[in-house]
Amino acid sequence: MIEKLELKDLDEIMDIWLKTNISAHSFIDSNYWKSNFDMVKKMMQESEIYVYKENNEIYGFVGLMNDYIAGIFVSERYQSYGVGKKLLDYIKSRKNVLTLSVYKNNKRAVKFYTREKFTVVKEGIDDSNDEKELTMEWKK
Repeated sequence: MIEKLELKDLDEIMDIWLKTNISAHSFIDSNYWKSNFDMVKKMMQESEIYVYKENNEIYGFVGLMNDYIAGIFVSERYQSYGVGKKLLDYIKSRKNVLTLSVYKNNKRAVKFYTREKFTVVKEGIDDSNDEKELTMEWKK
């Protein structure tokens, strides 16, 4: 089931956020994610967050800022079971246009978004860590 984030679940989604970022971005020093943890936790409280839950356990979540996907994060033990696609389909049903940024070296995520009909509209560099970043867009 997909539902809006309840603040009582914030620590659990932040744990998923940190672990999946470190795992998915082996090309970025883990201290980058750890040093941004508190800022992101504050931003989470101001964002539109939807969580995917089964049996009262959070499998993953998606964060939005208007039509921008700040990220889709799925707990490592539930990856490749369709949780990310369910979250993405959920927000696609509510939006006409979606954009996101993804690191070019995160080949698994780039492949996922490409398969889900996102196209690259811009390539740039993330100034905070000098990594190549793709801006991708989806339109209904």
